[in-house]
Amino acid sequence: MRILVTGGAGFIGSCFVKTILKERPSYEVFNMDKLTYAGNLENLSEIQPSSKYHFVQADIADFEKAKNVVEKFQLDAIINFAAESHVDRSIQDSSAFIHTNIQGTHSLLELARIYKIKRFVQVSTDEVYGSLEEGGYFTENTSLAPNSPYAASKASADLLVRSYFKTYKLPLLISRCSNNYGPYQYPEKLIPLFIIRALQNQELPLYGDGLYVRDWIHVQDHCLALLAILEKGKEGEVYNVGARCERKNIYIAHKILSLLGRPKTLLRSVQDRLGHDRRYAIDPSKIEKELSWKPKFQLDDDLSSLIEWYKNHEAWWRKLS
Repeated sequence: MRILVTGGAGFIGSCFVKTILKERPSYEVFNMDKLTYAGNLENLSEIQPSSKYHFVQADIADFEKAKNVVEKFQLDAIINFAAESHVDRSIQDSSAFIHTNIQGTHSLLELARIYKIKRFVQVSTDEVYGSLEEGGYFTENTSLAPNSPYAASKASADLLVRSYFKTYKLPLLISRCSNNYGPYQYPEKLIPLFIIRALQNQELPLYGDGLYVRDWIHVQDHCLALLAILEKGKEGEVYNVGARCERKNIYIAHKILSLLGRPKTLLRSVQDRLGHDRRYAIDPSKIEKELSWKPKFQLDDDLSSLIEWYKNHEAWWRKLS
């Protein structure tokens, strides 16, 4: 199989590229990334030179450049990771989110239609569902109710994907995943931000009361789920991906401080984010039952090793600071 991975130099995309090359050595991977602030080829430094891996720098929203890639490499599948993904940045200025997440997805869908791509996976997020109160879980049938410009741009892209399946009968699938953690995550995200600041004895900024709940999954588990969706998922379906690991933000902050032997006085409450969703929680029953996927990692067991990773890769994250 010849696969185009868009956004393959980002946190999750780069992990997927490495996963594919390891798990499916017969596949050929074409990584197309614009290399914005969150795209970093050092994330792929472990990849050995290979005839099975190719990198192309291009913007998915640039139709002609993306067309040249699809046309040249005669692709079988596209998996779209390329996205602007930081909620705070979308609140400050949403224009880049519209450009990449909506216009870019439309560009890829048109290419999938024109060149009769055999499989197309849209990598989305649980944030398209909005916010949960106490109790209940997001299922694939939960209505879309995005509350940030980022989430709205991803929901818009999902609806475009659905429309291309319904209208053109294209072989499209959507994944919606909970919050990821793991090596090479850009330092503006909560877990790497807290680890890096705690390592330097700096304050950890905690929004509001710190009781916001997120559902956490290791990036490697997410990538194996995406591989299962790519190979075995039913066309036109949505698959929620999660590890049943709900944790309050303040719990994660305390856990990191404890593991590093830092005082809780480093915690600092900051003004809350606009439109801050209170709780996310994924029900992954569908992918577990239909595609026989199960997560292997749990956050509480992995934080120590993740902290060690950031200690051992100081040069990597300092370049991004």
